[in-house]
Order: sequence, then C-alpha cells, then structure tokens
Amino acid sequence: MKKGDLLELDVSGYAFEGRGISKIIKEIHSLDDTEPKKFVVFVDGSFPGDVVLAKITKIRKSYAEAKVKTFIKKSLLRIEAKCKYFGACGGCKAQDLDYEQQIKFKQEQVGDLFERIGGFHDVEILPLIRANKIFFYRNKMEYSFSDKRWLNENEISSMQEIPDRSFAVGLHIPGMFDKVLDIDGCWLQSEISNGILNFTREFFKNQQILPYSSQKHTGFLRNLVIKQSFLNNEIMVNLVVSEENERLFILYKESLLNLHPLVTTLVFNINKKLSQVAYGDYEIVSFGSGFIYDFIGKWKFRISANSFFQTNTAQAEKLFNTALEFAEFNGDEIVYDLYSGSGTIPIFISKNVTRIYGFENVESAIADATANISLNNVLNFEPFLTDLNKSFLPVIEEKKLPLPDVIIADPPRSGMNPKTVKDILGLMPKKIIYISCNPATQARDVKLLCDGGYQLIKLRPVDMFPHTYHIENVALLTK
Repeated sequence: MKKGDLLELDVSGYAFEGRGISKIIKEIHSLDDTEPKKFVVFVDGSFPGDVVLAKITKIRKSYAEAKVKTFIKKSLLRIEAKCKYFGACGGCKAQDLDYEQQIKFKQEQVGDLFERIGGFHDVEILPLIRANKIFFYRNKMEYSFSDKRWLNENEISSMQEIPDRSFAVGLHIPGMFDKVLDIDGCWLQSEISNGILNFTREFFKNQQILPYSSQKHTGFLRNLVIKQSFLNNEIMVNLVVSEENERLFILYKESLLNLHPLVTTLVFNINKKLSQVAYGDYEIVSFGSGFIYDFIGKWKFRISANSFFQTNTAQAEKLFNTALEFAEFNGDEIVYDLYSGSGTIPIFISKNVTRIYGFENVESAIADATANISLNNVLNFEPFLTDLNKSFLPVIEEKKLPLPDVIIADPPRSGMNPKTVKDILGLMPKKIIYISCNPATQARDVKLLCDGGYQLIKLRPVDMFPHTYHIENVALLTK
C-alpha cells in the first residue's frame, strides 16, 4: 500500500471525528506472528455498511487514512442530505446519516475514547441527551470573505468563463485556509441569517469592494458574523473589515436596515492584523447597543460582538442541568469554575451554592461576566482574570479565597494544561465536574486526575451540534 493507491474497502465501524473504519487483514510475514493482524483504514466520507473505492491519503505504521472516490454500495444508514453544498462544505459531516444513528455513534464514541485513551472499562455512561431541533439551531454563524472562491469539479471541467472567481463569502473548505465555498444558504442558523448573508454579498459586489487577501494583505472584507437571540428575538450583524470607511459603513447600515428591519444592532470590527481572525483590534457600534441578550433557563446574558456564548442555546440549558445534577449541591458549597468565560455556568448554578469564584484568562470575557452578574443581580459569584496555562493558585493566595468543595472545568478543545491539572490535585476538592467539547482530551485529563487520587463515577454526552462529529460530554469525579 502506498499514498495515492485506490482500494476497494468495506466500512464496518465509525470513529470519532466522523470517519468510517475499514479493517484489512495483513499477511503473516514471520513465525512470530501467530495470526494475521488487522490494519485499520480511516475513510473520510463513509459510514458502516458502505463499500467504497477510496484513495489513500496518509500511511502510518498501524493505520492509514483515505477519502472516498466512488461508492460501490451505499450504506442503508444513509439518507438524503438537505443542503446542496453538503460534501464540499465541512460544516456538516453527517447530514446524510439518519439522526438516530448519529446519536448512537456519538454515544459509542465517548465510551471508546474513555476506554482507549483513559483506560476506563466499566464507567457508567448515561444515555446521550439528544437535540429536539436538528436544523436551524445555531445562534451564531461566522462566514469568511476570500478572493479565492472554491470551484467544484463541474465548474473546473467546463470550458466556460467562471464569473466572480475573486469574490466569495461563505465557509472554508476543510484543510484549505484561503479557499472559501461561496454559499447562499445554510441549514444551521436561520432563514433570516441566510438573507443577511446574501444581502451582504450583493451589496459589496455592487460597490466593487474586494475581499481581504491573506497572501497580498490587501482588500477590505474579512468576516461576516451573525448572532441571534432566539428567545429574545434580537439579531446582531458584525462585519469584520481591514480599515475604517465611514461612507461604506453608513451605506451598508441604511441598506441593511431597510431590507432587514429585524436587525437590532450593527457592529464593525476593525482588524488590521495579518492573521485571519474574526475579531478586530477595536470595534465601532454603528446601530443599536452593540449587544444582544439571550436566556439560558431563567438567566439572562449579555452577548457582545467578540464574546463567547454557547452556540446552541436550547442544548446549553440541558448541558448545565446535567452538570447541576451530577454535582448534587447541598447549598453550602464553595465552587471554583475554571474557564468561566462570560459567567454562564456560575450564574446558572448560583442559587444552589454558597459562593462561586471564576477563573478566566480572556479579559473581555471577564467584562461580560461582570455585566451578567449585574444583569441577574447575582451576589455570590466573583470572576478573576488569570492565566490558566500557568497557575491559578497565586490568585487564591493573594485574594485569600476559601478552598473549594467542588471544581467545575469547561476548557477549550485542547483540554486542560497539565499545570492546571496539578493545581486541581493540589486543592483536592471533594468533587470535579469536567465539561468538555472534546471527549478525547477530556479522557486524557480525567486519567491524570484519577492517577492523582480521584475516581471517575459517570459520564453523560450531550448532542450540541447535530450533523457534525462534535460531542459535548460531562464527567463526574469524586475524591
């Protein structure tokens, strides 16, 4: 087997991050081999039951990676994807997989990761909490502008001139930072957001305004970020551009509000960095307050242009309730919340505990948390700015904080820094509630915590993002 080979493969399993599994029997080459060994090929774009012709893209000692070229036989698990961009866009990896199968595989993958990475064989895994709404569920979509529009195979093979090759606004092609798929509709946010996306494209094309080029570092348009409050009926449009242009700002605002009067605030983020990030060095609020407000449970939260907020509001409430159920608070606990962000979890649990201290390393998130504390009249939560990649113990010593009974951690996909794990083990709370959007790094960290004196009691996955491979997972550990 070598890179570029085409192989006919039977797909029998489904791995984390949305890849089919095919197992090839290797030949016996020595007397030391008592039986044939299985070599695994991870096949992108396949499901169990598929028989495919796949192209090998990477080879390692014990496994290979491949991409489907053609289907010889399609799995009975497959359904028709709703989105016309499915397959090219990387947003929904499993929109053509029946939803019942999606949640079944996600449940199995959590167990597999904790067994394989963490060495946990008998842990209790409660049933995955499914989503009631599997389309138009996101409250935020982030689109990119590019001067390199992705062309599909039909467009490339046609001899016709392709218009607008140097203007695209949509979603990045997986693995290609500079190529953008120009889309006119997405099934993940809402019809209103699709209208705003299409209006924005036509407005700037008519004005002959160019997208920012990541190679030449020229051009005006960088990102379009749309945030919605489904429970509060508010919409924020955040346009990230490379420089100020008062004339364009006024024209865009007037045209946008005329066509989409439901927009409640408009923000321009000025990003002068060379790197492609969807936030600016500073922002200009052109219309409205510069914020929208949404609810998780009975709690109200302020959302700014650059703040983090759980992307699926309805599922976030189920996620936080799971953490609350796992904690079984008596009402007299001291709680530390690591990676506390804009204060959503501390505020959500504030009525159930005596005191909460939040630790966060993003300054703007602390500002949002402070605003949300005031908004909800919460008196027992105090956030602190600290570098969680170093140590948060100096803050505890400096502020003379009481030691925690419970620690809640909700880190980014990369998981916790080993120094943070060491800090937690130094504090030794009675319980740890570990919330993660990446069960692989979560299993790694939980193993370290268990090696340091904890026991993993139970897990519960929550499906925050239907049609994607992402899994949110809650773990309970006790001393």
